[in-house]
Amino acid sequence: MEGERQARAHLENQGYRILDTRWRCRLGEIDLIARDGETTVFVEVRTRSSRRWGQPEETVHALKRFRLARIARAWLAARGSDRTAPCRFDVIAISPDPHSGRNDLVHLKDAFRLA
Repeated sequence: MEGERQARAHLENQGYRILDTRWRCRLGEIDLIARDGETTVFVEVRTRSSRRWGQPEETVHALKRFRLARIARAWLAARGSDRTAPCRFDVIAISPDPHSGRNDLVHLKDAFRLA
């Protein structure tokens, strides 16, 4: 939850408008849904307490992307949104900086798209 709070603050500071947080359906959950201009952005937040096992963004594998795309389609359908409207998937990765002790936030825009 702390990671999602940091991610939300980051997006708002970048001018995004938050549409939904932790949106759930029978297929699963999307952490954040925002608007960047005319584009709907589905955001997966990945937080790690250590980098020992790799970067947090590396955990958004093909199956996770497939599931997120299905959930995003459900969100669009629930809103009656035009499926041709621009949308993208961003990943926000949060992990501790081993030197400063503070959290690093990496925002990967357009990490993947709806197929």
